[in-house]
Amino acid sequence: MSRSQFVEQIVRWGTRALLLGGIGVTLLAGCQTERPDSPVRPGAEVLANNEFDALSGQRVGVIVNHTARVDTSHLVDRLARAPTVELGAIFAPEHGLRGSAGAGEAVTDGRDQRTGTPVYSLYDDTRRPTPEEIEGLDALVFDVQAVGARFYTYITTMGLGMQAAAKAGLRFVVLDRPNPLGGMYTSGFVLEPEHESFVGRYPIPIAYGMTIGELARYVRGEGLLPGVDSLDLTVVPVEGWRRTMQWPDTGLEWIPPSPNLPTWETALLYPGMCFFEGVRVSEGRGTNRPFLQIGAPWSPEAARQVVKTLRAEDLSGIAVDTVAFTPHSMPRAAPSPRFEGERVYGFELDVTDRGAVDPLAVGVHALHAMYQQAQTRGDTTFVSRPKHLTRLAGTDRLLKLLRAGAPPDTIIAAWEEGVDAFQKRRSPYLLY
Repeated sequence: MSRSQFVEQIVRWGTRALLLGGIGVTLLAGCQTERPDSPVRPGAEVLANNEFDALSGQRVGVIVNHTARVDTSHLVDRLARAPTVELGAIFAPEHGLRGSAGAGEAVTDGRDQRTGTPVYSLYDDTRRPTPEEIEGLDALVFDVQAVGARFYTYITTMGLGMQAAAKAGLRFVVLDRPNPLGGMYTSGFVLEPEHESFVGRYPIPIAYGMTIGELARYVRGEGLLPGVDSLDLTVVPVEGWRRTMQWPDTGLEWIPPSPNLPTWETALLYPGMCFFEGVRVSEGRGTNRPFLQIGAPWSPEAARQVVKTLRAEDLSGIAVDTVAFTPHSMPRAAPSPRFEGERVYGFELDVTDRGAVDPLAVGVHALHAMYQQAQTRGDTTFVSRPKHLTRLAGTDRLLKLLRAGAPPDTIIAAWEEGVDAFQKRRSPYLLY
């Protein structure tokens, strides 16, 4: 039995608290049950059902946004009413505490109107809790729904919070939530250190196949950020979740974690379709189908050629068709979308079999088809944001391979060795 299987078995036995030898992470129970049909309960709900006893007598700060839900309530509201816990500070990541800030829009400090608690921004000039903001706290609690993609900024925010907590000698408590893509799917280039940024902080694949709690354990255990090796880390696991589960299998409501991921199907394809942020197209922002439709100021015939190419690849679980659309300004989601008010032509994707979809493969094939069509048209400005495309990929190899004319299968093969090594390295940190 592997170490991760041993940990999983202990959790299933219902141990109240377990210190994982050699990793030094407290694991609060109430996690996995043996019934395969048991409901999935995120860590926040598990904690609340236990009357927040793991935080009893402590003054806490919370790193949360609108996804930090306990049933129909916000975690902040529940904590503010908890008689044994003092809510001392709220830290808001990208999109803000209640999810009202637009994509890329700065989040400002303030005070939560419902609880009167001070709110500090983690998405402005300062992106980590400062010593002054966490002074007097006993613990930092993190509860934000991630989507399983490395360039989703919430996981960087978590790491910076971990560093702040370690430096101040605070406990860091992660309330775990399911990975919407499941716990099996890992794909994409592993981030190279020279390409670290806020949209890529850790040397992990684009799709890393871990819950946020597992990722916190990995970051700490592998020392991926300076100072976190001394962190007092606690993970409150999800009840009833299994690695094979995609989001629809959980029975949980989809709460868009950011304005441009309105549906789970969007989040499913996002790890591959986000590449289009680095090139001169509309990635569907300013419409009701962001990342599911891509358009360029070309012609209907150019769009038909792209669709013909993609259909010839026979991409599993995906239907491809031509599309024409006009991006419009949408408050929060896309205040100033690319090609606003201009008709663009391209392709749209529909998920026909979610279990068969390979999001990164879809993204690479789609990007390659559009790049080749741009070359045919003599569009030398297609790769309009090469630095951003490199940040998203985590390497300059994607762009080099595109420019060298490498076919999609060659690009995909280029990351397989790194993914295999990552899968072995992450094994001791898995909880489910």
